[in-house]
Amino acid sequence: MHMKSWRNVGKLTLEAAVFGIGFVMLARVLGFQSPWLWLQAMFFFLGLAKTAQPLFMLRMPSAIRAVSPQAAASRRHDWLGVRRFGEFLRNSPNRHLNRSVYLTKGRRNFADLSRQLESSEAIHFWAAVLFTPYIAYIGFKGYIAETVLFLVIQVVFNIYPVLHLRLVRARLSHLLGEDKRRVMVPSLPN
Repeated sequence: MHMKSWRNVGKLTLEAAVFGIGFVMLARVLGFQSPWLWLQAMFFFLGLAKTAQPLFMLRMPSAIRAVSPQAAASRRHDWLGVRRFGEFLRNSPNRHLNRSVYLTKGRRNFADLSRQLESSEAIHFWAAVLFTPYIAYIGFKGYIAETVLFLVIQVVFNIYPVLHLRLVRARLSHLLGEDKRRVMVPSLPN
């Protein structure tokens, strides 16, 4: 393993340890039954998956992985506010939460950017998939206010990022023209 890989393993291990300790401490205060503990677990997942990207990139399920360049021209993104959400991310400090999905001068090529976009999309997708059953569970248990709040959090922190990243990937595939297939289904390292 290269020194940079060892550094990435060290960062991921340290973050997992800090998150694990934080989770246990929070569980002692709130109790394992607390919805707030499991909301924090969703945020821990997002952080750990992002830190793991240099070592392992999550993938979108193959059935929904490809994006169409025509999706970039779709009016539904305007209707849903996805483009405005993207503007908000670009023009706020939130931009720094994931700088790897921005193309900077001389630092990244389109294929690398596409891999980063898909991996970031997959992180939010899998966070949503893992968190949705818990939202249904607390709704079934009668925690109506928490269920509504968690649904809003799910939309803002997972669903809209997925929609925005898919839109960006569609725009990128449109820009690349003849290389559309490579951008729509980039190969991610294992």
